[in-house]
Amino acid sequence: MKYIALLRGINVGKSIRVDMKALKTLFEALGYTNVSTYINSGNIIFESDENQDKVLEKIITTLKKEFNADIPTLVMTIQEMKAIAEAIPDEWLNDATYKTDVAYLFPQIDSEKTINELPLKKEFLDIRYVKGAIFWNVDRNNYNKSQLNKIISHRYYQLMTVRNVNTARFLAGEK
Repeated sequence: MKYIALLRGINVGKSIRVDMKALKTLFEALGYTNVSTYINSGNIIFESDENQDKVLEKIITTLKKEFNADIPTLVMTIQEMKAIAEAIPDEWLNDATYKTDVAYLFPQIDSEKTINELPLKKEFLDIRYVKGAIFWNVDRNNYNKSQLNKIISHRYYQLMTVRNVNTARFLAGEK
């Protein structure tokens, strides 16, 4: 089975620093195959015959031991990643005019109701839910009006990990 591990909060600001080559080696030591990383924000693509729950358990335990820190981690199948990426309209891009991001949701908040809990002004953006994620598209001129920047102070922010649309599509094998 092909999986993608999404590590939350590494290599940003004063967060935990994790070398991607070391992370690749760590995943290979766990017995995973065809391991690769994508950019420096904690995206690991790999294969395993183990079930998703077992994979997640092993990764979390190993990361805690190796880095002496709790690193929130999501493990998704390639099919789950594809379903999320395919739900994003093709015209939603990251460019000079628009910003599109995907917030992958931890199980505790994986619900369409999550959108209504976030401190957003929905009249300034298009935000949607699909199992496993919420994603949004906003005109960069309306970014501050949408209050997307307020998400980071919301209690749910710790239960999601955000990637831009280009990364989401790449991880799903679409780009």
